[in-house]
Amino acid sequence: MNEIKAIEAEQMKAEIDQFKVGDTVKVHFKIVEGKNERVQIYEGLVIAMKNSRIGKTFTVRKISYGVGVERVFPIHSPRIVRVEVVRPGKVRRAKLYYIREKIGKGAKIKELIIKKNPAAKSAPASSKE
Repeated sequence: MNEIKAIEAEQMKAEIDQFKVGDTVKVHFKIVEGKNERVQIYEGLVIAMKNSRIGKTFTVRKISYGVGVERVFPIHSPRIVRVEVVRPGKVRRAKLYYIREKIGKGAKIKELIIKKNPAAKSAPASSKE
């Protein structure tokens, strides 16, 4: 049992970009074609995250030529170069499967506006007395 955990810990990525369900992300995915390797970018909405530890996956949905396309990526895959958050989303659900039935503006997710720390802004400057 400890051997399995040791192998899993060895294969897990140490640094994972922080993103959550509802975020619009760009997944930089390495594709191997024969001897050639290239990085393909897949941009879409994260609609689900499943499992935990080494088997953790996330589902990204995008609209391509008017057709909804979903792709499941394993987070700890060596083929994922990086995951870049384009737009944080404001959602109240863990799974956004209802987006599949929505069309047009109804399929949009509100953007999460992150306020900057007001204490850092209003910090007293050196007063000249």
